[in-house]
Amino acid sequence: MSLIKFFSTNGHPERVDFKRALLIGQAPDKGLYMPERIPNIPRSLIDKFPKMSYPEIAREVVKPYLGDLVSDSVLQAMLNDAYNYDVPVEKVYDEKYVLRLDRGPTCSFKDFAARLMGRLIQHFLKEDGRSILILTATSGDTGSAVAHAFFGLDNVKVVVLFPEKEVTERQRRQMTTLGKNVFPLSVEGKFDDCQALVKQAFVDSDLSALNLSSANSINIGRLLPQAVYYFFAQSRASARGEDVVFSVPSGNFGDLMGGLLAMKMGLPAQRFVVATNENDEFPRFMQTGVYEPIQPSRNCISNAMNVGRPSNLARLFCLYGGQMDETGHVSKAPDLNAMRKDLYAVSVTDEETRRTIKEAYSQYKVLLEPHGAVAWAGLLRYLKECGDYSPCISLETADPAKFPEEIVRATGIIPPLPPAMARLDELAELYDSIDGQYASLKDYLMRFV
Repeated sequence: MSLIKFFSTNGHPERVDFKRALLIGQAPDKGLYMPERIPNIPRSLIDKFPKMSYPEIAREVVKPYLGDLVSDSVLQAMLNDAYNYDVPVEKVYDEKYVLRLDRGPTCSFKDFAARLMGRLIQHFLKEDGRSILILTATSGDTGSAVAHAFFGLDNVKVVVLFPEKEVTERQRRQMTTLGKNVFPLSVEGKFDDCQALVKQAFVDSDLSALNLSSANSINIGRLLPQAVYYFFAQSRASARGEDVVFSVPSGNFGDLMGGLLAMKMGLPAQRFVVATNENDEFPRFMQTGVYEPIQPSRNCISNAMNVGRPSNLARLFCLYGGQMDETGHVSKAPDLNAMRKDLYAVSVTDEETRRTIKEAYSQYKVLLEPHGAVAWAGLLRYLKECGDYSPCISLETADPAKFPEEIVRATGIIPPLPPAMARLDELAELYDSIDGQYASLKDYLMRFV
């Protein structure tokens, strides 16, 4: 198969293969990598997915981007090892489903990308006999998923920046109780500040000796594994192979981009509901055609979605013929009519999120956490405004036990604690803190040179 090359959304002339795009994370001009062409999965193969396992479907989705960089047998072994847990597609009513992406080791959808990324990066590093430092920002669950995926590897160090006041205690403890090669860093500020610091470090020549790479959704290696569960969910929920409406809780827009790449690959998808919290810059753009970032971002109970300037909008605009740089400046408008055909964007308030958690449990005994509740509320609004449609799949992206206060407040029950989280409260935490200035981050990183 011909090798797919990746280009920068900011227009840098260099083209790289998947291995290089994965290992450097961000293009040298601060752009994000996109594939020059999106491979098509034949409908005849998609029709076989209902009888295939998750790792088998994952191979068909991911392999075209890798070409011959990883052998078939090695890739399948990675996938079998990475996806050794359940992926429930839970029926709520009629043909309306919740896709539970919370059964991995850190009880978050971020496990799907981080576990495969970790195995691919380790494979390529061993091939080259070198090491890297992964520098990533998290608004909630990315940090713990990345930390666990790379924990204990002798050729990888992980520095995770998190906003000091905007992650839950359990989200923080999943990062700060590991030690070894994992270095959590509390930042005085918001997620957008953490993300801006990471992007600045990537283009700082003084840090070149660190071999920096990223593991959050600015890395194309995060998006390709996330395309897989859309194909898997459609194969389980659509008995007759019909197109599906997906509702996606959206913060940094990596999850949505995975779904849109899947759609361009042939996923039978009718439309995507893009459900944001009160950080509503994208729904407003879809209404007006004018993009205005929210600075600072608004602090909502769906904390992983508290993003005022989503990085992956650069990819989204690129997919529809536009161009946006890393600051949010739009130099070429995307095809808004095409976007409106594929996407239905909606903003959900905290009040509506809490009400949705309460009603989903009282009506259907379905337990949703705040991010999944935003997606479910968005889907219900879509069905009300656009007419009933089936099948529909709403994404639940974290275990409700990560948000016990909100669950108890809305439902009166204490969410059961999964085994992966049961011992967190007993373990000692270890992390450093910095202010929101780049000089502070640079001083910290220079320790690793």
